[in-house]
Amino acid sequence: MDEIERMNAYRTLIRENISYEAFEHRGYGTKEEVDELVELMVEAMMLPKGQLVRIAGADRPAKIVKSRFMQLRYPHIEYVTECLRNNTTKVGNIKAYLLTTLYNSVMTIDHYYHAEVNHDLYGGG
Repeated sequence: MDEIERMNAYRTLIRENISYEAFEHRGYGTKEEVDELVELMVEAMMLPKGQLVRIAGADRPAKIVKSRFMQLRYPHIEYVTECLRNNTTKVGNIKAYLLTTLYNSVMTIDHYYHAEVNHDLYGGG
């Protein structure tokens, strides 16, 4: 399998994992945002086994990053796009920020929504 075929295979797999079609009718910009996230993940999936990827200022083995990205599903991508829309701080390196956000989404999604519910119910939101 050549590199283009591998990229297309990863793109297809990632889109299946995240239920890509569900984003196509979600509103202005959403599909384009998701396309960018998919391409970042495809790029990471193409890294050689021994490569390191900088995530949140720390170098992580590419195989760990790939494994985490393969765990991502529709709610994780929805969470990442929502967090990005709500962000009001300046992002100096958007690619690094997105890779970190995607990587961490598996570990942080439940706490994020729990905090949102608590805020809405008890914090006056």
